[in-house]
Amino acid sequence: MANNNPLMCDPETGVCGVSDEGEMTMIDLNKPKKTIDLYYVTDPICSHCWALEPVLKRFIEQYGDYFNVRIVMGGLLEKWGDGPVDPANGISGPSDVAGHWREVGEQTRMPIDGTLWHDNPIHSSYPPSRVFKVIQQQDEALAETFLRRAREAVFAFNENIAQTSVLVDIVNKIGLNGEKIVEEAEQQSLDEDFSLAGNLGARGFPTIIMVNEENQGVKIVGGRGLEQYVSGLKQVLNKDELQAKEQPALTQLLEKEKRLFSKEIEVMYDVEQADVEEFVGKELASGDYEARELLGEAYFEMK
Repeated sequence: MANNNPLMCDPETGVCGVSDEGEMTMIDLNKPKKTIDLYYVTDPICSHCWALEPVLKRFIEQYGDYFNVRIVMGGLLEKWGDGPVDPANGISGPSDVAGHWREVGEQTRMPIDGTLWHDNPIHSSYPPSRVFKVIQQQDEALAETFLRRAREAVFAFNENIAQTSVLVDIVNKIGLNGEKIVEEAEQQSLDEDFSLAGNLGARGFPTIIMVNEENQGVKIVGGRGLEQYVSGLKQVLNKDELQAKEQPALTQLLEKEKRLFSKEIEVMYDVEQADVEEFVGKELASGDYEARELLGEAYFEMK
């Protein structure tokens, strides 16, 4: 009779608990070898890059063992000139951006305020890009954290991340010397990133390029669904199937990210918007987080 009591041990098999395996089986605990370079060409004030955060976060969490991520600054806005910046999209000056940003936020549900374009417009995306590069040269992970905090500041909380005081505050809050790094960033060149973006054929943001050891790859332009990035990864690896990691526990993810918007939780865990509050309540201890709302969207922060 099969032993279904995990506290009972079978003297014949030498197994405590349930076992339907033979005496010896082969297993593979090795992570996939990272043979792919993933280049993410982006910009701190790219609204569609902000909208991509939920999908990109899940893609990296589940398939990141296959690739190395390299974030490349693309230089979206050097400065405002006398003529139209993007006439095809009806953008001639700063105030025209506000409506575009709000539309992206409403369509994708990653909250975007955008009213700063009327009363405190960003003069250039180069200052936060330069700060990112300075931090990246010291610590890749902290640079990614800075970029995330900068995007939260400008999109959700309507702060002008081209201003020195705002940049200093963001850098201080990730544990670095804000004044020193922002001052150093004034001399930081972005030419290397711009050249790389050009060589990769990236002309719009976001652009993700995955390249294998034979320098063959795929380019995906614009914000896409998870399945398209997985399909691209399969193609560049020449594999029909990939081994996806389990999503991290919500408590682990929130501790790492510090702040998550509803859309990010929905995408990461396949949860409907109406069920997010209940899901969070089950996954997290009530004393560990605070639930807030911004522009009609829920978000959650570690206490």
